[in-house]
Amino acid sequence: MGILDFIKGELLEIIEWTDDSRDVLSHRFADEDKAIKRGAQLIVRESQVAQFVYVGQFGDAFGPGKHRLETENIPVLTRLEGWKYGFQSPFKCDVYFINTRLFTGNKWGTSNPIMMRDDDFGIVRARAFGTYDFRIVNVQTFLKEVAGSDHTFRLDEFAETMRSRIVSIFSEALATSNVPVLDVATKYSELGDALLPLINPLTRAKYGLEIASFIVENVSVPKEVEEAIDKRSGMAAVGDLNDYVKFQMAEGMSRGGGGAGGMATEMAVGLAIAQQMMQQGGLPGGAPPGQVAAASTPASSPAPSGLPELLTPAEVAKAIGVSEDDVLAIVENGELQAKRIGSSVRIKQDDLRAYLAS
Repeated sequence: MGILDFIKGELLEIIEWTDDSRDVLSHRFADEDKAIKRGAQLIVRESQVAQFVYVGQFGDAFGPGKHRLETENIPVLTRLEGWKYGFQSPFKCDVYFINTRLFTGNKWGTSNPIMMRDDDFGIVRARAFGTYDFRIVNVQTFLKEVAGSDHTFRLDEFAETMRSRIVSIFSEALATSNVPVLDVATKYSELGDALLPLINPLTRAKYGLEIASFIVENVSVPKEVEEAIDKRSGMAAVGDLNDYVKFQMAEGMSRGGGGAGGMATEMAVGLAIAQQMMQQGGLPGGAPPGQVAAASTPASSPAPSGLPELLTPAEVAKAIGVSEDDVLAIVENGELQAKRIGSSVRIKQDDLRAYLAS
């Protein structure tokens, strides 16, 4: 081998990356400690960017195409090398090939709950997971902040490196958006698109990445928050609580028999008889109550049992088939009059009759 052949063997004439694997994000060209000669061919394929790094400093970058390395197309390297009269002699330089295609179906998820501030529920803990698609848009930022000087930086390394970072950015964007937890927990299919304008500025600036799609597959909140959401949904379905209670009572009266429905029927009959007794003089100063009751009650109707003058909210609730909280709510909003005896609430028969007649 002649001296010229030996020198030629120590110089790089063609620089390219032909690996077609689908999981490599960046690859440092294996120069085998050879120098790059003047006029060398740089071949960059589609979805690739070639980035020159000289002594730890970023040099020129090249997009897809075939490039001949001359002084005019490596101005940054010419300045970094300090060539006074242009690129004349071979030089050593690292060349990184970056894959700029879209990487799809990457999983993300919160290992710990996200703390959210909500107007309705205060501080809420939420867990979330989903998938995202991304591409590299700023090669220098990506090499500096993510891939580093790895010879080959693969997708599995990226997943481990970026999982917590993506979750951190998601948490920050969610906090900035002030999305109510009710919307997070019930409309997460729309949440990803809404958060993209908040997520992408952060990923571009910090990591040189652009998130093409961010999909929230599930958001889970603590059990007590889920119950509050279900209760609110139920109240929305009920509509007007006053009408709902009256409907429940009407249902109970139509069913008759024992249980809550039978008690409701019995209470209604008893109140009706009491009203007739007042109108017909069956109370003190009028006709004997037994005669009025016998005259006003059909033979087939059961004799009503004695009802207390004052009823507890629980007794009213059991009678009409709703919760005690619903009865108390009607009392609180003033639709149903009640007496307060210490810390207890009692409802008079007359007030209940007036409410039912309204």
